[in-house]
Amino acid sequence: MPALASSTSVVDEKPLPDAMRGLTAAQARARLVAEGFNELPQTGRRPVLRLILDVLREPMLLLLLAGSVIYFVLGDHGEALLLGLFATASIAITTVQEARTERVLESLRDLTSPRALVIRDGERVRIAGREVVRGDLIVLSEGDRVAADAVVVRCDDLLTDESLLTGESVPVRKVAAAAERPQAAAQAGGDDLPFVFSGTLVVRGTGLAVVTATGVRTEIGKIGQSVSMLETETPRLQLQTRRLVTVFSILSGTVTVLSIALYGLYRGGWLDAFLAGIALGMSMLPEEFPVVLTVFLAMGAWRISQARVLTRRASAIESLGAATVLCTDKTGTLTQNRMTVARLVLPDGTAYAPERDLPADPPPAFAALVEAGILASAPEPFDPMEKALHALGPTGVERILAQTYGLRSDLLAMSNVWRHSDHDALTIAAKGAPEAIGELCRLSSAELQDLKKEVEVLAAQGLRVLGVAHAVSHGSDLPDSQRAFSFSFCGLIGFADPLRSEVADAVAECRSAGIKVVMITGDYPATALNIATQAGLSPEHTLTGPELARIGDAELVRAAQSRTVFARITPDQKLRIVNVLKGAGDIVAMTGDGVNDAPSLKAAHIGIAMGGRGTDVAREASAIVLLDDDFGSIVKAVRLGRRIYDNLRKAMSFILAVHVPIAGLALLPLVTGLPVLFGPVHIAFLEMIIDPVCSLVFEAETEEHDVMQKPPRSPVEPLLPRALILWAGLQGLLAFVLTGAILVTSAHVGMPDAEVRALVFFSLVFIIVSLIFVNRSFSSSLTEAFTRPNPMLIVVVVFVTAILTLTMLWPAAADLFRFGPLHSDDLAITVASALIALVLLELSKFPLRTALTRKDAP
Repeated sequence: MPALASSTSVVDEKPLPDAMRGLTAAQARARLVAEGFNELPQTGRRPVLRLILDVLREPMLLLLLAGSVIYFVLGDHGEALLLGLFATASIAITTVQEARTERVLESLRDLTSPRALVIRDGERVRIAGREVVRGDLIVLSEGDRVAADAVVVRCDDLLTDESLLTGESVPVRKVAAAAERPQAAAQAGGDDLPFVFSGTLVVRGTGLAVVTATGVRTEIGKIGQSVSMLETETPRLQLQTRRLVTVFSILSGTVTVLSIALYGLYRGGWLDAFLAGIALGMSMLPEEFPVVLTVFLAMGAWRISQARVLTRRASAIESLGAATVLCTDKTGTLTQNRMTVARLVLPDGTAYAPERDLPADPPPAFAALVEAGILASAPEPFDPMEKALHALGPTGVERILAQTYGLRSDLLAMSNVWRHSDHDALTIAAKGAPEAIGELCRLSSAELQDLKKEVEVLAAQGLRVLGVAHAVSHGSDLPDSQRAFSFSFCGLIGFADPLRSEVADAVAECRSAGIKVVMITGDYPATALNIATQAGLSPEHTLTGPELARIGDAELVRAAQSRTVFARITPDQKLRIVNVLKGAGDIVAMTGDGVNDAPSLKAAHIGIAMGGRGTDVAREASAIVLLDDDFGSIVKAVRLGRRIYDNLRKAMSFILAVHVPIAGLALLPLVTGLPVLFGPVHIAFLEMIIDPVCSLVFEAETEEHDVMQKPPRSPVEPLLPRALILWAGLQGLLAFVLTGAILVTSAHVGMPDAEVRALVFFSLVFIIVSLIFVNRSFSSSLTEAFTRPNPMLIVVVVFVTAILTLTMLWPAAADLFRFGPLHSDDLAITVASALIALVLLELSKFPLRTALTRKDAP
């Protein structure tokens, strides 16, 4: 671009009347003391000790710690240490998971505390943004971030970007207030209003404004307060898991008390009775449920991170798989949040679309229009539309900016006067509202009518339209008004915030998965409808903010569940839409990138923020962040969420099945008088090492081929439906019958207790491994269960084999578990028991397959 020099006027260089000398230093100090700093309060955080105490409420951890203490008192320090390590590991994992803190208000505070130029005692003073007080006179210049909510009292061609509050991608024009205290309520968005807002950006012009609100009283502060008052909803899956563990805990506690009483009364030795009762209680507690849930969600977060999706709350991935409604913002989410030139129209009606038509460079016939548009823009623009014009290419001629005529309330057009380096002629380029440009060009009534029709056609397509004109002057003196030039009409330029390339396919896949996509935007209805149509939402009608305010919740639910586009929506109305949909039973996911999206992002079951163009506030209020702003990544996350849920059901069914023989083997000696084989260390080892490690196989299972053709699961659907519970019970019963038979037979033939313990333990572990193959799929054959790729299955089999070998060959481990030696015929019995379980359960699938492969089973 050519070297340029600007001579734009600056409002703060004009003489200030006494009424606009700002506050005195004393007044500012008094108000700072009375009203506080211009910042948002910090959020409280739970201390680590409180988190640990909350974790210790889990019954399994209390049993582990109790067993560890009893073993320590008895002098068995090895078992005491092992149980203590299990408990400590569980506490550490859960505490880290629960130690996430929300930093929304901190991000808001960073955003709303820029340096500010204020006028106090008639002098311009640069102060920290947090020291601005109500009544301060602040100076606004291009590139500044506004320090507080204020009303404009003087301005020159002032435009601000309020997209973080409104979602509008186009800057809005400001005018000076007729009085210092206007009666109209301050509201972000819309042209020709005198209000500016904290955190917004000045993209063009200059101005003076009187501060009307600071800190939590600003619009952005109110959003921060609404976010802080919202509670993050506990994921439904976590609630279901807690409910399952609670039921089993009550059952376990009851059986434990009874077993301790029976053992103590009939056998004596109350410490042994207490240890036996703890072992039985642990065997009945599905404490692996929370462990496996944590592992599945953590692995899911890692998998989705490979697609550049950050999960701030891992449970949100699974919740996203159950989403029934996806509420999405428009600007920055469906669109690219950058203005581009979408249409060039010549005076004769000839049109060209740079983003659609080829070649990429505009045809020669449009060169004059493009050049005039660039020359009418700032040399180094902040305005997104001026940036879009500059992106079309340089003008190719060396010019010097001699004068700028800014927008006026009576003429919504601006002009730049350029002086050539090689001759005296002046080039004047003007752009602005089409009717204002038509007035500058002195078009006839018929020509103005035709121009209006053309503008209406472009506006109906969601485009922002500017008129462009050109003039040449040979005089050296410049007139006071741009009206004095003899302009020629060059044409119209339409701007659009283009749709992201991946959005249409992502929306189509959401629909096939039974997820309704609802657009909620602060932008204008015509623009919203156009983008919704491009995205494949097939909108039938729009509902604006004022219309929404007049309807009840029932009518709002009907509108949201139909093909409605919500336009000109305020942040509190976004929040209302989310809450109404939640109240209607929907699982709501919400996407957004602006500060205005933060309350609804946090209130939704799953908040999804854009990481690249999104604000810190939106990212901190969300559960999922798209690091590359790829809307299509939402579909990947939905797919992964459904896969996690299906595989989690398989794992839970597997765990439930495993608990039956463990509990049975702990109870059988108490009933039959056989020696007690399994103590707390055996149960803990099975349930916190073998069982969870085996469950990792299910986490690595790939999704079913039709996972995205099914509707979302019902929010009230249980994690373990009746069919799966019966199936798990059948597996567990068979495993108990086989291992119980081995226990009774080996004890009957007189094997030593240590050898019986090792034989039964090894048989149980081999049967547990066989159950992995049984539960990999309910619809596929055993052959596929063995041949379908899953590298984790090989790892787990090798790991379990190595652990068993270690406990058998390493004397210290054998002594810890009180195992005796096993011979080849003993090992043959363990393998045979696993094969019998595998074959019988596979055969039992055929009559049960209909029930197991229904919609409510994975």
